[in-house]
Amino acid sequence: MIALSLAEIAAIVGGQSHDIPDPSAQVTGSVVIDSRRVAPGSLFAAFAGEHVDGHDYARVAYEAGAVAVLAARPVGVPAIVVDDVQGALGALAREVVRRLGTDVVALTGSSGKTSTKDLIAQVLQRHAPTVYTPGSLNNEIGLPLTALTATSETRHLVLEMGARGIGHIRYLTGLTPPRIGLVLNVGTAHIGEFGGREQIAEAKGELVEVLPADGCAVLNADDPLVRAMAPRTKARVLLFGEAEDADVRAENVRLTEAGQPSFRLHTPSGCSDVTLRLYGEHHVSNALAAAAVAHELGMPVDEIALALSEAGTLSRWRMEVTERPDGVTVVNDAYNANPESMRAALRALAAMGKGRRTWAVLGPMAELGDESLAEHDAVGRLAVRLNVSKLVAVGDREASWLQLGAYNEGSWGEESVHVSDAQAAVDLLRSELRPGDVVLVKASRSIGLERVALALLDGGVEGEVAAR
Repeated sequence: MIALSLAEIAAIVGGQSHDIPDPSAQVTGSVVIDSRRVAPGSLFAAFAGEHVDGHDYARVAYEAGAVAVLAARPVGVPAIVVDDVQGALGALAREVVRRLGTDVVALTGSSGKTSTKDLIAQVLQRHAPTVYTPGSLNNEIGLPLTALTATSETRHLVLEMGARGIGHIRYLTGLTPPRIGLVLNVGTAHIGEFGGREQIAEAKGELVEVLPADGCAVLNADDPLVRAMAPRTKARVLLFGEAEDADVRAENVRLTEAGQPSFRLHTPSGCSDVTLRLYGEHHVSNALAAAAVAHELGMPVDEIALALSEAGTLSRWRMEVTERPDGVTVVNDAYNANPESMRAALRALAAMGKGRRTWAVLGPMAELGDESLAEHDAVGRLAVRLNVSKLVAVGDREASWLQLGAYNEGSWGEESVHVSDAQAAVDLLRSELRPGDVVLVKASRSIGLERVALALLDGGVEGEVAAR
């Protein structure tokens, strides 16, 4: 963060100083919400959570080097006391971003946000100093914490924005007003909370509505609900996709033998060839989105193509591909799941596993509401249609719907099996995997199915899997 005195911070957030001997003392380090991450010069923001109250760790943070605590009450050490710690954190981020004057790139979508954000970050880092959302910290706390890591040298600030309802993205854009807004897609993630895809589109489109007239709305030309957002913005519109009228588009898309996409990238400034290190054809759209942002920020097409071809996976458990010494390939895509990302992962598995036995270890998809049964059934059926050798459905009711879809689509009923939990899945796989097999592991984050992938890669964690 840029250096600010405690007096400046108090004025920005509208707080009262308590137990501060020197208001001119400066915060020169990061703003953190975990006392274990405090370093000399930090500001510790104390949040009262469901199980842990950060105020109880104020002295620990201060003794570890925090200059002060941003708190909702006096804590016996130097503190700036406010009515609402979250609101104060947002106000501080908004002022820091305003002072920096950096280019803010905001992106949202039902699926692929984190993978695309990681691609954009890796491309832009070749262009100028770039700060970006770590992992998927895309909510009312994670976004300002990311923005506050920007410094006077930061040229590009890339922020992922999530939403679970109308107004969420508008709130986030109020903290860090973007000049470039990217909407990837409108799918069915969280459809149970929103009520329908039209409501999801309404929420995602809040991003383009706030863009300034000299800004740029980067929209997916292949998604009708995203393309239809163009009239909702006063910014210039830049389309990406495989559609013929897309400003940034892909031609001659194909997959390598390993399942990695290759294509000819077309931009308004020229063309160049790209071969991604990522797995699955769905990453073509993500790469085009990143290319469109980079083009808007002035990068030449050859540099964009090179950066895309060299980019890897920054965030864990997202199509992480590891080959064991015995030749079994484990694809850990267990961070999260929705119907769109499930279908994309299954297609990637089919492409990677040509001529090999393939296993889809799938768990429930959360927050689908009334669509849950139909969507789980459809994913199970797709696994069979793609000739996945075996679907292993893990969990309770929703998992049984996955298995039933596969069973009804299959010929002999041997294409799928339903197991109760992660340990049962591990036991099954350890007894039946053969060298050369490819295993995909995917489910909603709350299920914790990454434990299956970790167990397959490290036989020593069986106890951990069973105990969780």
